[in-house]
Amino acid sequence: MPKGFLNSLTFRLSVLLAATVAVTFFILEREWFLLGAAAILWLHALQKVRKLFRRHAEKLTIMFDAIDNADYAFKFATEGRYSHDRTVNTSLNRITQIFLQARKVAIEKEKYYELIINSISTGILVIDDRGFVFQTNGEALRMLGLPVFTHVRQLGRIDSHLETLITNVRPGDRHQIALSSERETVSLAIHVSGTTLQGKHVRIIAINDIRSELDEKEIDSWIRLTRVLTHEIMNSITPVTSLSETLLAIHGDADREIRNGLDIICSTGKSLIAFVDSYRKFTHIPPPRPALFYVRKFVERMRQLAMHQNTYPNITISLHVAPDDLILHADENLIGQVILNLLKNAMQAISHEQADGHIELKAFCNKTESVVIEIGNNGPAIPPEEAAHIFVPFFTTREGGSGIGLSVARQIMRLSGGSITLKNTPPGKLTTFVLVFP
Repeated sequence: MPKGFLNSLTFRLSVLLAATVAVTFFILEREWFLLGAAAILWLHALQKVRKLFRRHAEKLTIMFDAIDNADYAFKFATEGRYSHDRTVNTSLNRITQIFLQARKVAIEKEKYYELIINSISTGILVIDDRGFVFQTNGEALRMLGLPVFTHVRQLGRIDSHLETLITNVRPGDRHQIALSSERETVSLAIHVSGTTLQGKHVRIIAINDIRSELDEKEIDSWIRLTRVLTHEIMNSITPVTSLSETLLAIHGDADREIRNGLDIICSTGKSLIAFVDSYRKFTHIPPPRPALFYVRKFVERMRQLAMHQNTYPNITISLHVAPDDLILHADENLIGQVILNLLKNAMQAISHEQADGHIELKAFCNKTESVVIEIGNNGPAIPPEEAAHIFVPFFTTREGGSGIGLSVARQIMRLSGGSITLKNTPPGKLTTFVLVFP
């Protein structure tokens, strides 16, 4: 009889069953001597069965320990084994492969969802009730200015109000907060929901930068207001100016005082018309016609134009473009208006009062592959109370200024899909405007 059959579970169970029948029979027949022999056989068969089950249980323990430790390369031998061992080992190996396949599917789904989360423009934070961060995406790290985010306490280094807010928010809450950094000030909208993850209650915090939305609504409001004002003023002033010109032409021999009065009315009306007409630039910017162009050649041309108009010999303009073949996709003419206006403002800010006036024009590609153009000057810093309003139409602190230049620049950048901001810089540093083209 083959040795493999003698060691099989079927044979051992058969022997155990036969021994059990024999013991029962000898007890009923009172054959005590034969009962002893049958009992020894029964105990021996029971031990063999228990040993076989114990060995299989140990295999199960080994298999689950390996799975628990993510060791899916572990396999039981199937070659050169008894048939029942091969069957058991093959089945255990199959279970391991099923777990491995399930794990692969879970990992693929996790990577898929992570890719989706990192592709959206909404910042995502998953935080437990103790402040530990379970998950975050790249957009949230970018908004917060953090390379790594593991605990809410890290937000205290950025803004103590933000740390308090994120610590105390609860599912269903909606908040809005302004966050200032060295680069810029952003307006964040925060929405909170909750769920259970790995047996722990967590809060899912969605963060959106609504600065562009607020700017867009503000600009649209100013455009509508400016259109109404210019329309009403032009409708009122144009007839008065025309009438005064007509009266001057008809009554050329009128009293000198009357002629002077009519002449003043006419000239004042024309000046007011010209003044109002300048504000139409803010509401009638042509749609951009973007095209590819090299940034270095473009900014060199802007520097030459600015220096040609420069009446301040004490001012120098330096260029830094990296890489040399940096390319921008935008309307070159419209962006040129923005650059020239910023260079002109920088020169006026420095004026003749500073002997070593310096303007720095930089262009580069940031971490998000956006093209950035920075224009900084070493003139007097813009006070914080004024910096908050410099992009508001008609706001100006310069005598004779219209308050339209930066408003038009922001409108052009908005239509171009970009942004313009004043960098928050410490005292002693350059006053810098930043143009970003995503």
